[in-house]
Amino acid sequence: MLYKTARIFQQMSGPLHPNWQKKSEENKKKYQRLLDRPDKNKLLKELPDLHEEAFNQVNCLDCAACCKNYSPRFKTPDIKRISRHLRMKEGTFIDSYLRVDEEGDYVLKSKPCPFLGADNYCSIYDVRPSDCSRFPYTDEDVFFKRPRLTLTNAGFCPIVYVVLQKLVGEEP
Repeated sequence: MLYKTARIFQQMSGPLHPNWQKKSEENKKKYQRLLDRPDKNKLLKELPDLHEEAFNQVNCLDCAACCKNYSPRFKTPDIKRISRHLRMKEGTFIDSYLRVDEEGDYVLKSKPCPFLGADNYCSIYDVRPSDCSRFPYTDEDVFFKRPRLTLTNAGFCPIVYVVLQKLVGEEP
């Protein structure tokens, strides 16, 4: 998976380091130290600007690694909203697309996401799960509150990589 997604990211335009995933792995300890800092308030204030800068640098439609390799959690409001949009009964939606994971959350049965098109567009974008709309959490406190998640995301999401690189004072 690492090499497959690395090839996708190497094709992206912009100043992103061509071997960014390798660089992300090499900087994992720096990232961990940053995420473990007790005073995150100053850093939290920087996130919205860094988030916007990263999204201006990286086009998610060139990547979609999150949709191809991972599943969001589907909360009850997500299930209601999406099943209504698809004109399905909630139970039918659950039976067709979801399973319960080890943590008791509803997640997708299959990868890639069945709502991801060949063009990397989401067919349920306007009603997508809240985890999808919030991902990669680079503009909210989840970025610091769930450091293991942030480190995992840094390995496959170039947006998280860009934000972390800026926070540790290095160019992406």
